[in-house]
Amino acid sequence: MAATSFLYSQLFVSLPQPDHDFTGQTIVITGANVGLGLNAARHLLELNASYVILGVRDMTKGEIAKKYLEQFAKETSRIDVFELDMEDYQSVQSFAKRTSAVPRVDVVILNAGKIAQEFYIAEEDESTITVNVVSTMLLALLLLPKLRASAQAGKQCPRLVIVSSDRHVMTKLPEWKAPDTFEALRNKAYYGPDDRYYASKLLSVLCMRQLANEIVLKSPRVVVNGLTPGYCVTNLVNGVKGFWGWQLWFMKHSVARTAEQGSRTLVHAATLGFESHGKYLNDCKIDE
Repeated sequence: MAATSFLYSQLFVSLPQPDHDFTGQTIVITGANVGLGLNAARHLLELNASYVILGVRDMTKGEIAKKYLEQFAKETSRIDVFELDMEDYQSVQSFAKRTSAVPRVDVVILNAGKIAQEFYIAEEDESTITVNVVSTMLLALLLLPKLRASAQAGKQCPRLVIVSSDRHVMTKLPEWKAPDTFEALRNKAYYGPDDRYYASKLLSVLCMRQLANEIVLKSPRVVVNGLTPGYCVTNLVNGVKGFWGWQLWFMKHSVARTAEQGSRTLVHAATLGFESHGKYLNDCKIDE
């Protein structure tokens, strides 16, 4: 997305208020105790979701989020908090196993993500790639059978939503030129934390599209799509320092959407049918 398109989107596009009816549906949201995930959960409960599962790394914060969300839930709605650490594959597998044990799952919104200024390894990959790409796709694959098993004739297909970023267009993908990838990554002059994030979001879009292609002919159908919420006021960039941190701070105070506004894009993607399969959504519209 060019700078002019980005600014127009951020400043002049009014995102639609969610109005889909989620009555009877079970919805899983990762990264759900703050920001986009928390606001999306609020919308879903207000739109009659029967059961919302919050995937969170910090259970104490998750319980605080649950208490907050209860005021928006209907009397018959249920909210549960499941532990999920996206830097730990065992935690991802445990979360998927626990989620798969519930009676049904209609929607999975994979929202958990990170920006890391410090380079460190998690599960044998750089932590940003582990969280934003590998664990996200691992969780998608582990929950696909449950989504497929939850499909009902005559009702909307189950949906798998992967939250990405419009900043995926900014990566230069220096890895393909690196003689020794990890050594190159450790050289900040060669590959900074901003490009690690951008690369992770490009990879998430490519993986989403490949997954959609792999299952397009499988039945029962599961809709897989991805989206950008735009740049929003959330905790994602807290702690980022230096020139990049200054840029993010300036944008946060000048062009950023609120977390509530950005969360509308997550809910919108969760309402769509097979017309959105394998598609990338921007401003609640399919965008190539």
